[in-house]
Amino acid sequence: MKDYFKYGLIGWNVVLTLVAGYLLFTELGGKKNTATTKNFEKDTVAINKPVKIAYFEMDSIASGFNLVKSLNTELKSKENAIETEVTNGTRNLQQKFNYYQNLDKEGKLTPEQAQNATLELKKMEEEVATRKNKLEQEYMDYRTRRQNDIKTKIESFIKDFNKGRGYTFVVSDDPGLFYYRDTTFNITKDVIRGLNEMYKEEKK
Repeated sequence: MKDYFKYGLIGWNVVLTLVAGYLLFTELGGKKNTATTKNFEKDTVAINKPVKIAYFEMDSIASGFNLVKSLNTELKSKENAIETEVTNGTRNLQQKFNYYQNLDKEGKLTPEQAQNATLELKKMEEEVATRKNKLEQEYMDYRTRRQNDIKTKIESFIKDFNKGRGYTFVVSDDPGLFYYRDTTFNITKDVIRGLNEMYKEEKK
């Protein structure tokens, strides 16, 4: 469970990139198809205006956005708490097992006591496993919910950020997705600065 935010968004970013590519192809091809072009009239002032694409680097957002840093710290703390609780439960189980094992070696367990000990150990093992699964599921649900909140914040910010700039598409650039990009249209620093200013205001 490392790189919580970055890898949690990879699938989302790939989908967004594919959708953006499709929309770009549709818009460029739409010059020959008036019906298709009309689908963009709500967001496009002029049908034939130049296509402008900006991008930001998701790795940099993950490492530079203070809200992401805060989330990663929080998730790490939760991971440590889960690991500690599960480790303690497993240790208690092992100690109980050793206790009954020593009694058995010393001949101090009757058959009935041995049977009861087996049932007790089995119950403890099931409780540890159940608790572990519950904690991990709660952790995953919380992480997913917080990541979705952050994605929503980024989407909302990009929408406001683009007002007056006129980009047709703003896409996230993950390693390996693009083989060439003109750094003139790299808005990563501006996005990080704006997101952190927004986060700072929200914390007040």
